[in-house]
Amino acid sequence: MYASVLLRGAVRRQAFVPALRYKSSLPPSNNQQPTSPPPPPSSLPSLDFQPDEPGPEKTERTGAKSSKDSLSSIERRRRYLGRLSLGIFAVALGVQGIYLGREWDAEELQSRKQKIEDAPSTRWARTKTRFTELFDYFNKPIWTELLPPPLPAPHGKPYTLLVSMDDLLVTSTWDRQQGWRTAKRPGVDYFLAYLSQFYEVVIFTTQHHYTAMPIIEKLDPYNFFIPYKLFREATRSVNGKIVKDLSYLNRDLSKVILLDTHEEHVSTHPENAIVLPKWTGSPGDRGLIAIIPFLESIGIYKPQDVRPILQAYSGKDIPIEYAKKEAEAKLKHIEEWKGKSKGLSTGGFTLSSLFGSTGEVTHSPIPPTYLEQKRAEAQRVYKEEQAYIAANKNEFDRLLEEDRLAMAKEMSGSLWGVLDAMAGKKPEDTEKSVDGGTSQGKVASA
Repeated sequence: MYASVLLRGAVRRQAFVPALRYKSSLPPSNNQQPTSPPPPPSSLPSLDFQPDEPGPEKTERTGAKSSKDSLSSIERRRRYLGRLSLGIFAVALGVQGIYLGREWDAEELQSRKQKIEDAPSTRWARTKTRFTELFDYFNKPIWTELLPPPLPAPHGKPYTLLVSMDDLLVTSTWDRQQGWRTAKRPGVDYFLAYLSQFYEVVIFTTQHHYTAMPIIEKLDPYNFFIPYKLFREATRSVNGKIVKDLSYLNRDLSKVILLDTHEEHVSTHPENAIVLPKWTGSPGDRGLIAIIPFLESIGIYKPQDVRPILQAYSGKDIPIEYAKKEAEAKLKHIEEWKGKSKGLSTGGFTLSSLFGSTGEVTHSPIPPTYLEQKRAEAQRVYKEEQAYIAANKNEFDRLLEEDRLAMAKEMSGSLWGVLDAMAGKKPEDTEKSVDGGTSQGKVASA
């Protein structure tokens, strides 16, 4: 019996110990205050898990090296190669800077179209000029020589006349009903045909080839008066503005005249330019016809350099000022002729005095001036050319049509032929469609 009592007491103690431990692990409530201070820490390990409170970290030196100061062999090699490449680049940049400041050679001056006295002379100026030209590639014309070499005499013309197209020869308007329309300036046909006797006429426009070429073909369908055409790709860009740089023209600038309506287009060579007012589409305009006598006189008298003449008329109304000069020259010519004729009639021995005649001096017509004589010859040549074109117009149209057909066949045999083959068409069908379109065009034009 005593043994059973001890056994029951042990069982009760084993059930009481976990409950007591659970009670002690709960936090004290607000209503209950601890009755006794916590027991002192024991050196025995506790079976309960409780994380340590954060505190200042203790660092101890172990004698091992830090990983941030130790680099692998691959990283050390990468850094070495990077520094070596940077050093080589710096040296190459310095060598290139020294090379850019070298003296000008003959071939370089020829390509730049400069003389040794006009080129930059200091090393810094040469370096700056060459360095700037490295980034100026896309702002230059696509060709270093815009025109082929001039034809030898008598086939070539001594002077070159560059003519802008927009607002000078033609003007374009747009409306909702008809879209874009292009109108020719009054007198443009006569202007181009007549002055082509004295000048190598070149259309120099800021439009692109695909928009300007159809207009030029209307102005000169048979390619008689405009041998060369220059478009947007022949211009330069200076400070964001389009400029017609005549140094790329491959012509003697003392024999070049540029007609334009925008001052910024001629900013590089204003001494070669005549800036005319824009044509706004007025049907009674005479500005293009009025400038012809001035340009005609240069082609007749053939000055060595046209630039001083253009500078003398700079800022003036050229047609009016030149008309005054020509009228003064005419009066001077009449006075000189009268003086010569009076001297001959009042001299000693004359044919009339031999027969005893004492009548008054007969008034013969005044002979024309040198300018008037050459002008009459140029007018005669112009009329002959126009009569020749009118008499052979059908033949010229036939030749143009043959060229168009040949070009259409070449296009059909290249890219268009591939596209037609992909679409299932045969070359015979393409030729028939080209011929059929041509016959329809002839009927429509007729």
